[in-house]
Amino acid sequence: MKSVLLSWQFWALLSAGFAALTAIFAKVGIEHINSDFATFIRTIVILVVLGGILIGSGQWQPPSSISGRTYLFLVLSGLATGASWLCYFRALKLGDAARVAPLDKLSVVFVAVMGVLFLGEKLSMPNWIGIALIASGAVLVAYKA
Repeated sequence: MKSVLLSWQFWALLSAGFAALTAIFAKVGIEHINSDFATFIRTIVILVVLGGILIGSGQWQPPSSISGRTYLFLVLSGLATGASWLCYFRALKLGDAARVAPLDKLSVVFVAVMGVLFLGEKLSMPNWIGIALIASGAVLVAYKA
């Protein structure tokens, strides 16, 4: 069991499961509320829970121990996350969860392309075929006849 907890695959699948629950819970939760305000409430919950985890596990770090470059990229990541959440909740408010979530998962395709272009990552032909299948599948699931 210990080796499973150290596996990136385990945590990625757990993330996918929680992301699925996020879509379902959010779709029900935003029924009678503005999507931006719903995102605000969600963010408060995340801050409280994560703060408790950091303090409870002794992982809190002094802010002065973090480099300027790290701050810059974490702030940019936070801005991108916030924009993503606002857009996601707005999409859920307007559309079906079963169609919104697959299009949101096109982020997998975008990450692969950006990883190659900006991070110098290498992908094999089977990887590119998988990316094309993910893109095709997301579009097909989101398609409404």
